[in-house]
Amino acid sequence: MKYYIIAGEASGDLHGSNLIKALNIQDLGSDIRGWGGNKMAESGMDVVKHIRDLAFMGFTEVVANLGTILSNISFCKKDIETWQPDTLILIDYPGFNLRIAKWAKKKGFKVIYYISPQIWAWHESRVHKIKKNVDLMLVILPFEQAFYANYNFEVKYVGHPLLDIIPEQVDQTSASDFQKPLIALLPGSRKQEIKRMLPEMLGAVSSFPDYQFVLACAPSIPNEFYDLFLKDYPQVNRSDQKTYYLLSMAQAALVTSGTATLETALFKVPEVVCYKGGKLSYSIAKRLIKVKYISLVNLIMEREIVKELIQDECNSAQMVNELNIILEDFNRYTLINEYKVLRDKLGNSGASERAAKEVVMFLKINSGRV
Repeated sequence: MKYYIIAGEASGDLHGSNLIKALNIQDLGSDIRGWGGNKMAESGMDVVKHIRDLAFMGFTEVVANLGTILSNISFCKKDIETWQPDTLILIDYPGFNLRIAKWAKKKGFKVIYYISPQIWAWHESRVHKIKKNVDLMLVILPFEQAFYANYNFEVKYVGHPLLDIIPEQVDQTSASDFQKPLIALLPGSRKQEIKRMLPEMLGAVSSFPDYQFVLACAPSIPNEFYDLFLKDYPQVNRSDQKTYYLLSMAQAALVTSGTATLETALFKVPEVVCYKGGKLSYSIAKRLIKVKYISLVNLIMEREIVKELIQDECNSAQMVNELNIILEDFNRYTLINEYKVLRDKLGNSGASERAAKEVVMFLKINSGRV
């Protein structure tokens, strides 16, 4: 079978790479092409567009880059039509992928969506477009199946793919690599968010002389970009493409909202979740978003177990206060116990394999091979 996969962000590249590995096992004749990053390329996909050229965040940033986005959409449609895949597999990245899904459905392509857009957070009306344009939806969060059921749309819950990657028991013997206990800085994977988040995070460093701060660098961002921020912080180390190694040693972390908040929790690292957007983007989002929390950790737990610092509260002084709280032994152990409950809620490992089986079975049924 020919699979055309589209991922537009670092998390999609990670989960897409594991899906590709599983597809190659389930379908020995698989031929895979699409949009993604280094991980998907290493797993065997022919990458025609790299995620480093795709990551735009926020309403104003999207408007500012609208020409590039429209050009990318046009290129994508032409490439799909030329290659004629048996199916499209769209991974999150809703602003782009939902447009491609609508077009592809009209063109007669089978459309599979892996990792649902977070329409339960805002703009629920998009569920009707998804029902119309998506043939198979594979969801990874436990509450998403019930959400779609409210709209009479049957989806498949495959579990969270991070459980395939992050071990339940983390070996922290490498912590001896540092002379001081470690605090991780995860400012995001896109330049726009790093510009907003990293200066505030670095502003907290001097308040913790007994800790070693280490910055997790995104693989798609050149080192020169980080140099602009780190030149005045020689005491801050950096970790290039080794975020999981870093989290396996960390005592605490400052984390920009996104998949990284869940990754940090699964490594049992006490964290402070941070988010600051452009003023206009945040003002628009605040009026549209319907959920109480921004972090996956709190959304899955349905209550606040990790502190969220949003917009004006997302500053160095507040980060210092919250780090002091989670570094206290009692609070640290309480949070780690909550993380154990979180992992139980996510279910068992094997999401990538289950997703690949659903994809292959769907295609067999729809091609009359079963």
